[in-house]
Amino acid sequence: MKHYGVFDMIGPVMVGPSSSHTAGAARLGLFARHLCGEEIKKAVFYMHGSFAETYAGHGTDKALLAGIQGIRYDDERLKSAYELAGQKGIQAEFIPADLGEVHPNTVHMELTTESGNVFTMTGSSIGGGSICITEIDGVEVQFSGERPILATRHTDEPGVIAGITAILYAYRINIGNMQVNRTEDGKTACMYMELDGELPEHLKNALERVYGVKQVLLLNPGDIG
Repeated sequence: MKHYGVFDMIGPVMVGPSSSHTAGAARLGLFARHLCGEEIKKAVFYMHGSFAETYAGHGTDKALLAGIQGIRYDDERLKSAYELAGQKGIQAEFIPADLGEVHPNTVHMELTTESGNVFTMTGSSIGGGSICITEIDGVEVQFSGERPILATRHTDEPGVIAGITAILYAYRINIGNMQVNRTEDGKTACMYMELDGELPEHLKNALERVYGVKQVLLLNPGDIG
């Protein structure tokens, strides 16, 4: 059972009325924005439970929209998320939805990037600004945003994952958990890892040199506040 401290209950200093509906929502948006790896041009948010019932009044919609634009929960620009999105040509839609047996403050995002790639993510705001990511591009995960995340896209062939983990071993970086998703044609795979410790700046370059690796994305906790 997870134990919560007083600061988890009070939540962070933020813009907006609710740490669960505003700060947590902005962090979910930021998490998705960083994992997309490029600018977002269209966003559809499927809002579940309490998010669906109160998102307009609590500013959850603004927080999510701000997050996918790279705006933190404590940034005054959060209040102008719609205006800023309009200036960038970002289309946004919020749809109440039943996402099943999940936390009441849950959202499923479908994000289309500038290059036309579609990225999906499901996450929950669980209180005090804390979040839990449960799905990325159809892969079930359990990420808190409190530890570094490594995401890779690579060819689906023997030895590539071993090459990636060998780099992590060389840097003495421990893997907390890992999920791999293969495309139906077996040509490409995506891997998501939650890691222990800080990630050195040059780690990305080392991973990009591994045979078969096409894309590397690193997300540190400080990136989402």
